[in-house]
Amino acid sequence: MRIQELDHRMMEQLPEDAVGRRVLCDGERATVRYVGAVPPNPGLWLGVEWDNPQRGKHDGSYEGLRYFTCSHPTGGSFVRAKKVSFGMDYLSAVKQRYELELDEAIGEQVMISTKTVKMVGFESIIEKQRMENLTEIALKNCEVSGPGPENEVRINTPNVISLDMSGSLLSSWEVVVAITEQLEKLQVLCLSHNRLRISSNPSNMSHAFSHLRVLILNCCAITWSQVLSCAPMWPQLEELFLNNNNITELKRPVDMLQGLKVLDLSNNSLVQESLLQLSQLSRLETLNLSSTGISVIQFSDTLIGTKTSAFPALKVLFLDDNKISEWAVINELEKLRALVHLTCKHNPLMDLENNSETTRQLLIARIGQLEILNKSQVLQKERRGAELDYCKKFGRAWLQAGGHIDPQLNHLSAEFIAQHPRYLTIIQKYGAPVEDELKEQKPFALKDQLLTITFECPVDTGRKSIQKKLPGSMIVQKVKGLLHRLLKLPGVELHLSYTSSKMADKEIEIDNDLKPLQFYSIEDGDRILVRWS
Repeated sequence: MRIQELDHRMMEQLPEDAVGRRVLCDGERATVRYVGAVPPNPGLWLGVEWDNPQRGKHDGSYEGLRYFTCSHPTGGSFVRAKKVSFGMDYLSAVKQRYELELDEAIGEQVMISTKTVKMVGFESIIEKQRMENLTEIALKNCEVSGPGPENEVRINTPNVISLDMSGSLLSSWEVVVAITEQLEKLQVLCLSHNRLRISSNPSNMSHAFSHLRVLILNCCAITWSQVLSCAPMWPQLEELFLNNNNITELKRPVDMLQGLKVLDLSNNSLVQESLLQLSQLSRLETLNLSSTGISVIQFSDTLIGTKTSAFPALKVLFLDDNKISEWAVINELEKLRALVHLTCKHNPLMDLENNSETTRQLLIARIGQLEILNKSQVLQKERRGAELDYCKKFGRAWLQAGGHIDPQLNHLSAEFIAQHPRYLTIIQKYGAPVEDELKEQKPFALKDQLLTITFECPVDTGRKSIQKKLPGSMIVQKVKGLLHRLLKLPGVELHLSYTSSKMADKEIEIDNDLKPLQFYSIEDGDRILVRWS
């Protein structure tokens, strides 16, 4: 009898719409899938599907009976109602997070020396931060589950521009709308780490997001089809973040998301053939495809050496941590008409050459308009060096493929053009490689990589010049360290430049301590001039 009374009391305390609601239990978020008895265990139970499937024990079945279903074999558990929290309304969360703290701060007194004084002027600072004046509200992990009393969100927080409700207990887009439709100035919304049921008629809810520009839905277990279903709600959206979801095959967003400028699809296992479904987003400027499993990118709408119509405004592309292993992918990126910023770290391609500096130079040479590569600016001097080295590196292959110093006698094979689509553009810019540069390279040997360099000190004519054999891969910083010891000049700042017999009367500054000697095209027999201050 007492158990039945307890169960009846617990049922009265549960929300009427408990099934489908979001809950917090032992620090983990879950969705209620079942409310009732679980024989032979006495009492009332809640069947929940955990956000973290490793937290559960089964898929909703117990002793041969199915009570609910889960998307993961170990995603479900039965828990007692008294162990779960159904969260709090938006207004209570805001008061808990902001107003109570501010009220306490206003009355606070401070001990200065032996006198207790009030914080004069602090009241006016606090007043500016009261709820009605807040423009940014952060309720991350604050267990928000609904709007609260009717119209109170609008009355109490009318000036909110940015709202973070990530890690809350929001159960559906309808619940989100009940909050956001009262925030008429809202432009930035973060709902990461939530599980939101999709509305049957999202276009009717667009009024709740009429000024929304930025939406963050990371780790929401959402699919691309669900994104497209929801898209009519966000008519003015410019930035959409979908990191670490269940997005696989992409479909073309027809008459929606056309204003997107930033799209983050990182940490989703994409079907790479479907990537071009996004290619007609005409305003898209930044695309993050890091950790998506991509190995191939191909724009088949255009010939080699011309620009594609795909992604016409794309300036910034992130391809880190993928499976790109062929230079053909980089050649395809050259077809993007607006691309100026690329990151592609941690791909097999980056390990094809002997060192990372050579790989960087090849990337710069193959994509003519790059201004930033792997978060490092591409200087004009670096581009010139990269393109000249590219000319030399593939000079013999160019010659064997039908290349000729006289442009009119060029009859390059289609295979070479496909492998090196920018080669002709580069030699038109700098001229064809000369005969000495086309000599066949000898097999690698350490002695062949050493440069004989003469160091001279023009500011101290009494010092004798020093001749050393150094590897071309030695960075300038280490060269300076060596010179400090050789010249016995501790504690001074060294300034280096060099001259070459090929460039008579021209002195070139060595201005980056982190670059190797070969970056500056320093050759065997050159002189490095050492000055200090």
